[in-house]
Amino acid sequence: MSEHIRLGVIGAGGIFRRRHFPAFAGMDNVSVEIIANRSVESAHDIAQEFDFDATASDDPDAVVAHENVDAVMVGTWPYKHHEYALAALDAGKHVFVQARMARTYQEAKEMHDAARESDLVTQICPSPMAMEGDRTMRRLLEEGYVGDVHLIRGHVLSGNGIDPETPLHWRDVEHYQGVNALQVGILAERLHRWFGHADTVSARAETRIPERPLPDGEGGGTDDAGGDTETASVERPDLVSIDCELDSGAFMTLDFCSVAEHSPANQVEVYGSEGTLVYEFADDTIRGAAVEDDELLEMPIPDEERVDWTVEQNFVDAIREGGSPRTTFREGMKYMEFTEAVFRSVERGEAVTLPLVR
Repeated sequence: MSEHIRLGVIGAGGIFRRRHFPAFAGMDNVSVEIIANRSVESAHDIAQEFDFDATASDDPDAVVAHENVDAVMVGTWPYKHHEYALAALDAGKHVFVQARMARTYQEAKEMHDAARESDLVTQICPSPMAMEGDRTMRRLLEEGYVGDVHLIRGHVLSGNGIDPETPLHWRDVEHYQGVNALQVGILAERLHRWFGHADTVSARAETRIPERPLPDGEGGGTDDAGGDTETASVERPDLVSIDCELDSGAFMTLDFCSVAEHSPANQVEVYGSEGTLVYEFADDTIRGAAVEDDELLEMPIPDEERVDWTVEQNFVDAIREGGSPRTTFREGMKYMEFTEAVFRSVERGEAVTLPLVR
């Protein structure tokens, strides 16, 4: 019989209810022992929803201190990840942290260093972006399908933020989000696996919609006279453009925008001395062509290389069997370093060299 894994949860947000809790509920010898949420009532309701025999709490410290908890899962917004991850590691618990890893590179580095000093499993929820074809892309690149990589171009564009009446989201608030913005870290996580890391980063960023209405319940809504809703500043950009030189010598250009209605399919293009590869994110399609070919053709992902997003099983297996889960704290630290470099470049108006000194 496999080892029984007992979980404690801090912050049972949307992704826990959509993904993580249903997955754990279907596993043998895995139990949720305690859930700490913003209120005891909400934690109790979630435990009942998934038929967990779990203690309901509003105290994160109770999760860390719980004697029957083997692993702490942190599902709060990024501003609490550093605090709770370090506390859990100090208490001898395995740790799972929802993405993004932290608010800053310094926080991420401290989390990584603490994990490295322990023999505990630490994992960040991996991005599903391009996960399905990850092994195939890495194989093609390692086999030299494109030859020497000259240029990488990627974009993640949408019109999700085009309406100025869309309420302020917590991701728009620097205190909660830190240096994270749009899908910068998500895409960096994947591209680091394919192409390695950047040596230099030069970036520009803008917030084209500088204010948004506060969500209902936070001062928003129509006033008694039927006037406008109260607004707050948007503190994270809705447009980011990045130019990099990688340690391989390749150039990379990345664009992110949430105010780009009718944008083309989000993808990464790889141009090399021997050919071209294009990965389209929405349907996990890879197309390729050698330089002598007339056009790009679809390159099916072999079943044996296809990767499913089974993060919950991956975490449990790493605890039971050892090995390295996906995504590791080191991988998270590296994408946080890249993200921090982007915004240092924006603030300074100049290129930033990596690795960062501090």
